[in-house]
This record gives sequence, C-alpha cells and structure tokens, in this order.
Amino acid sequence: MLKHDVIIVGGGLAGCRAALEIKSLTPTVDVAVVAKTHPIRSHSVAAQGGIAASLKNADPKDS
Repeated sequence: MLKHDVIIVGGGLAGCRAALEIKSLTPTVDVAVVAKTHPIRSHSVAAQGGIAASLKNADPKDS
C-alpha cells in the first residue's frame, strides 16, 4: 500500500496548484495528486472555452 502525508484528489489547476504550494512551504511532505485524467485533459483546460459573461452585445439590458 502506498502512503503519503497529503493526498489531493483532482489534477486540474486547483489540485496542481495546491500540490505546488504544499511542497514549496514544506518540501519534506510527501504529496500525491490523484486524477482520473491526464492534467492537460482536465476540466480546467476545457473551461477556457466555456466561460460566459454579459457583454451587452445582444441586449443592452443584459447584465
């Protein structure tokens, strides 16, 4: 059985950033990141095309 001090579930931007921050603060801690997909296939990458915002280009009353 593998043992780690910290296990992060999810390999998207938040999970990878959490792992980096933990290692930078406490380099001796053993950190594992567990994900279903490869990091470049995470939902963080997919979100870049799916973020919606009101630009008022179709309806001036849209906010």
